[in-house]
Amino acid sequence: MSVLIAIPARFASTRYPGKPLAELKGATGQSLSLIERSWRAACAVNEVDRVVVATDDDRIKDAAEAFGAEVVMTSTECANGTERCAEAHAALGGGFDIVVNLQGDAPLTPHWFIESLVQGLISAPDAEIATPVLRCDGATLNALLADRKADRVGGTTAVFATDHSAMYFSKEVVPFTSKRYSETDMTPVFHHVGVYAYRPDALAAYPSWPTGPLEQLEGLEQLRFMENGRSVLCVEVEANGREFWELNNPEDVPKIESMMEKMGLE
Repeated sequence: MSVLIAIPARFASTRYPGKPLAELKGATGQSLSLIERSWRAACAVNEVDRVVVATDDDRIKDAAEAFGAEVVMTSTECANGTERCAEAHAALGGGFDIVVNLQGDAPLTPHWFIESLVQGLISAPDAEIATPVLRCDGATLNALLADRKADRVGGTTAVFATDHSAMYFSKEVVPFTSKRYSETDMTPVFHHVGVYAYRPDALAAYPSWPTGPLEQLEGLEQLRFMENGRSVLCVEVEANGREFWELNNPEDVPKIESMMEKMGLE
């Protein structure tokens, strides 16, 4: 199957304007922009036919082309990354069997997350979209809870059925658990990894679907699939010693830099 990875990136982020161009320092002290680190993560994935950055901003375009990325310009009307990926796929003439949305704020996404995601969608013919979930250890759960206590929007959590079909995604920490966990304990909470794999027909239809109240309240684009009766598959992935966090707020920069230093990521 042919696979396209599109990296949607916009400059006008509400919580962090200019976020794709934010600099992150790796273990060697080298600073690279968030969008370049996300592009490098995409290029490390096996059995991918094409990687593009999808943006509506010339500043991001110029920066991406400077480090060698292929750029597809999209409209300023895209409401979210899924709509931007749909535009990018159409602009390329379509034809890919699977389109992966690697959001431009997830530079710590290891290649096996995406490889497992694509294989999961191939193995589930009834699913129209798949997304990875990672079981939280106590340290990650406590970080999510700390963000919410400080009134910051941190990571997203996922709840799914026994067949791994998604039941809900939230920026709140769900499910609730009154138990307290040490940093190394495994917990019943799953961190949603901000990557999606779509079948092209569902991706092309997505922009025409109405935005439902849950998507509006949570600000989570995947809820539009669920609110329109579409099946979303949660693919559980393994950390294999890697730490994962998205860059959602300026306060996340030192957290991610610390993780890169700890894991020896350049």
